[in-house]
Amino acid sequence: MTDDAIRAAALANKTWVYEEARKLLARYPEGKPNGEPILFETGYGPSGLPHIGTFTEVLRTTWVRRAYETLTGGAVPTRLVAFSDDMDGLRKVPDNVPNGAMLAEHLGRPLTRVPDPFGCHESFAHHNNALLRQFLDRFGFDYEFVSATDAYTSGRFDEALRQVLRHFDDILGVMLPTLREERRQTYSPVLPVSPSSGRVLQVPVRVVDAEAGTIAFTDEDGSEVEQSALGGLSKLQWKVDWAMRWVALGVDYEMAGKDLIDSTIQSGKIARILGARPPEGFNYEMFLDEKGEKISKSKGNGLTIDDWLKYGGERSLEFYLFREPKKAKNLHLGLVPRAVDDYWQFRGRWPEQPVEQRLGNPVHHIHGGKVPEPATLPLTFGLLLNLTSLPGVADKETAWRFVQRYAPGTSPEANPELDELIGLAVTYARDFVVPTLGRRKPSEAEAAALQDLDAFLGGIAAETPADEIQNGVFEVGKRHYGKERLRDWFQAAYETLLGSSQGPRLGSFIALYGVENSRRLIAEALA
Repeated sequence: MTDDAIRAAALANKTWVYEEARKLLARYPEGKPNGEPILFETGYGPSGLPHIGTFTEVLRTTWVRRAYETLTGGAVPTRLVAFSDDMDGLRKVPDNVPNGAMLAEHLGRPLTRVPDPFGCHESFAHHNNALLRQFLDRFGFDYEFVSATDAYTSGRFDEALRQVLRHFDDILGVMLPTLREERRQTYSPVLPVSPSSGRVLQVPVRVVDAEAGTIAFTDEDGSEVEQSALGGLSKLQWKVDWAMRWVALGVDYEMAGKDLIDSTIQSGKIARILGARPPEGFNYEMFLDEKGEKISKSKGNGLTIDDWLKYGGERSLEFYLFREPKKAKNLHLGLVPRAVDDYWQFRGRWPEQPVEQRLGNPVHHIHGGKVPEPATLPLTFGLLLNLTSLPGVADKETAWRFVQRYAPGTSPEANPELDELIGLAVTYARDFVVPTLGRRKPSEAEAAALQDLDAFLGGIAAETPADEIQNGVFEVGKRHYGKERLRDWFQAAYETLLGSSQGPRLGSFIALYGVENSRRLIAEALA
């Protein structure tokens, strides 16, 4: 495919990343003024440990960035800023970190001034920022990290802060109607840092001199304070802060969760008051845990990146996150096997697809348009899980011996992706599949069918192809259950031979596990 062909197809493609990228084409038909780069931003609040939702926002924004670069042929420069709101005051103690009593003593203080409960970084924010960057670096993201504390204290935000003070009353006009009456009494767009306690204060503020950046307020000890709002001596309420950040940094694109739709609208109005156009973006649906509850940093109820990578690897995670971003997604480890096999299924389609379909295939975006070989594997992850769940196949080396008999010519050295998949299957089967298995005794009718299956297997060669074995399995089922009850036959075979109500294509499983080994399973079931 030529670059021109890809670009032409992308201009008409309805995949969500291209629809988002076309918003930026409409925003700047001739490119950004003065040749400035298009700025993509993602935001992170380091009040708790980073979870998979944080990583996902950077990943999805990166895909939109690549789509935009495809549409422009790379002629327009782009940047991605990962912004940490680490000057926010600590509002509550997270449930999933140590030394909670110590943290409670620092409630209200900027996160970069709260000691690290893990004892390994300068502050709690520095600890969480380091984890975030570790996650992003692990996946090779091209980004620039920006700390709110650094931006405020260095004076980078000072001019934008003056603009907030100049339009203080107009911003109140946007925000006050959205608040409860009680909250209106204390609300201020600017949150001063107390000179006595170091806490970020939620108190009424009066603008003394917008050009000088001076404000006045009542401190926690009751004293009247007049001080600068610049240089890190204050921060903004987060919706105002969001808008100010868009203006100060020149942000052109930022996505956000569906729970922030109203906030996006209000911040957009404030950005216009400050003299700038709000960025493009869209609102994605939220991630839910196994109970259907929203994932929370402070609760720690979300699936971590390391959890998924331990059992499913990087590509299946990216595949799962690419699809249907406007649909609420459950995130739990039970989703991993299907995601792994779906990824490889879509990868197998990609080489033969025309350009229009390739651009809608998630693997095209996961691999930046350069999908590696091989396109397929000789067996599925689901089949590997069934294999590695059996007694005596609980390690990678043993599993490889079965795989090499099933797919001659394969090896860990020649097939590193298959080698990784076998290792993942061993780990997943050990931790989640084996503890749930329980082979039951077959009924009299089921035993007769299993004896018939054993007789069939006893009459075929060890190297009989999987499809031929599958046909024999079907014939046994038809004789004992009839065509209309074949589902009952397979369920009975899974429950009595494998200990599960669901299972693989039996012909493939028997070819992989071996005819004689499979006959031993039948003998154990009958005994």
